Amino acid sequence: MKAKFSRAWKGSKKPNKQRKYAANAPLHIKRKMLSSRLSKELTKKYSKRNITVRKGDKVKVVRGNFKNHSGTVEKVLTKLLRVYVEGVHRSKRDGSKAYYPIHPSNLIITELNLGDKKRQEILNKNKKTTGVKNE
Repeated sequence: MKAKFSRAWKGSKKPNKQRKYAANAPLHIKRKMLSSRLSKELTKKYSKRNITVRKGDKVKVVRGNFKNHSGTVEKVLTKLLRVYVEGVHRSKRDGSKAYYPIHPSNLIITELNLGDKKRQEILNKNKKTTGVKNE
């Protein structure tokens, strides 16, 4: 049987191959695909352009039907590459509300959830040093 996912894949211009790569990727690689841009203030502060989205982050939707909505991340679906944001609902036929799944590329992180020490290490690792080195 032919493997669905190739680690040797370098990239392709063809969208169908890009979609196939993303759909068949294992979870540890899909996790990296769940990254969103940081706001201008956070980019300056941490010298980092994007970071993976986590539950508790405050985000702003920049594309789609819910453009300019802000809220906290309620749930992250790694397998489906989707994020649920508080306040972004669609009404169902019976009148109840359901979360609307959003791709993380359509979000901007405005405030980070820094409850995890490992996440703080990731952010501080790339921080630019402003002082002069003491030798």
